[in-house]
Amino acid sequence: MRKPLAVGTLAIGVAGFALWIITRGDPEVRIDHANSELVARGEPLYRRHCAVCHGANLEGQPNWTSRDERGRLPAPPHDDSGHTWHHDDQVLFEVTKYGIGRHAPSGYESDMPAFGTIMSDAEIIATLAYIKSRWSPAIQQKRAAAGMN
Repeated sequence: MRKPLAVGTLAIGVAGFALWIITRGDPEVRIDHANSELVARGEPLYRRHCAVCHGANLEGQPNWTSRDERGRLPAPPHDDSGHTWHHDDQVLFEVTKYGIGRHAPSGYESDMPAFGTIMSDAEIIATLAYIKSRWSPAIQQKRAAAGMN
């Protein structure tokens, strides 16, 4: 009688562990834009991977709030004039790593690629630190007041 109970308990434990592995997601991300070494590592990564769409000065594409002929929105600015700063570090990281799908309505289409197979997590964080470092003190204060990391 004890053997089936032990096997059943083991099976439940293995299934629970597998479910935990699958659903745990990324650990909480904090992007330190005040870390000058991190920002310095992020600038060339931004230039290589992001500037082609989001602009060398984070200005985004023209008419970024109006859909194009395919029904997609152009790349938004990452400077103070855009909405990037409205998102917490975790969302910024996940959108960059996995693409917009995790945080957009079902069926939303975007030209934004998922960079998780192109850049390491550390590179994504450095790139985002560079972007955050370019935001004005007023934006930094708004984020701090909203409890955003």
